[in-house]
Amino acid sequence: MTINIQMPALSPTMEEGTLAKWLVKEGDTVKSGDLLAEIETDKATMEFEAVDEGTITKIMVPEGSEGVKVGTVIATLAGEGEDAAEAPTPAAAPLAEKAEPKADATPAKAEPAPVAKADPVPAKAEKSVSDGDRLKASPLARRLAEQSGLDLSTIEGSGPNGRIVKADLDGAKPSAATAAPSPSSQAAAPSAAAPAPAPEGVPSETIKLSSMRKVIARRLTESKQTVPHFYLTLDCNLDKLLKLRGDLNKGLESRGVKLSVNDLLIKALGIALTQVPDANVQFSGDNLIKFHRADISMAVAIPGGLITPVITDVGGKSLSKIATEAKDLAARARDGKLQPQEYQGGTASISNLGMFGIKQFDAVINPPQGMILAVGAGDKRPHVVDGALAVATVMTATGSFDHRAIDGAVGAQLMQAFQALVENPLSMLA
Repeated sequence: MTINIQMPALSPTMEEGTLAKWLVKEGDTVKSGDLLAEIETDKATMEFEAVDEGTITKIMVPEGSEGVKVGTVIATLAGEGEDAAEAPTPAAAPLAEKAEPKADATPAKAEPAPVAKADPVPAKAEKSVSDGDRLKASPLARRLAEQSGLDLSTIEGSGPNGRIVKADLDGAKPSAATAAPSPSSQAAAPSAAAPAPAPEGVPSETIKLSSMRKVIARRLTESKQTVPHFYLTLDCNLDKLLKLRGDLNKGLESRGVKLSVNDLLIKALGIALTQVPDANVQFSGDNLIKFHRADISMAVAIPGGLITPVITDVGGKSLSKIATEAKDLAARARDGKLQPQEYQGGTASISNLGMFGIKQFDAVINPPQGMILAVGAGDKRPHVVDGALAVATVMTATGSFDHRAIDGAVGAQLMQAFQALVENPLSMLA
């Protein structure tokens, strides 16, 4: 019997994805465990394996298709012993309107806010054609045409049965009725959130947003709009921590383990959260979730965005274990090989830009977490040491807190606990 291969849900929150690449072609024989395709989710590009054995009879969704809904039939498989040539092929399940080839350089598909329009103009796209009562165009093409002032009746469609799709809008010119906006629309323009075109005469290119970048944009915009941030900043003397790191690395050299400064800062934040449990919380509507261990999400820059792999139970792990896990997670994050459970969750985050020479910055909270610690570079500065002014290696750390869950005094207690652990690092080994 024919087996439908459906777009899988590769994470609990995945609703759609991009079919980045097919690793098989029609006529190929596959068995359970063979790789079928590479699928791009909002966090990573993941490999999709076959579950059943048989022959690929039809690829329903071409590679490069975006916005493919979970559950969409992307290919069919003739079961073992079945004649692939005689296997029935189901009609292609409808893709999300966003599913168009990556090669299309049209601006990103995220739905923009409505553009303020000029005086109403009859919609020519609704006129009758010989094959039905309405001109055939995808909803996405209609929306983009409306935003750009394009007359769909003047555009020839390249889709099935002459349907107008997004790619057909390239190079089309706005209709005269919408090319010159009325004074009322010009007055309203500043408040519109439509994407602004590139300035004329300036060399540029339009790059389509990846699924990851769209999710980053959506989540962080939501964070700044809905989470009341407040910030607490203090300086930490790193001299003792740097000396301890050097001593520990000498002892760990035979085991092939090398501690980074960030490993020790992750440990310090994890212990500080256990010492100040009222800061290890998450706002949840009418409830406050208090965590009994510290799982730290560490921000890792990857091509096209960032991802936050999680080191669980930081307070209960040795520094060598944290260093080993952090190195492995960061490497696999850059290769797009993390499993969903490795970057989801976390009770707090840490973001370190010190390696770029950044002295201080304010990080955006990663919802639904209640705080994130932003760490700058350690550099030589005048600093009071044992009651006297001296030169020390000083690092500035800034905590961003969700005021719905964490009050100022509690945030300050957490920052003090973190500072104490960094400046007296032997206490982290106790």
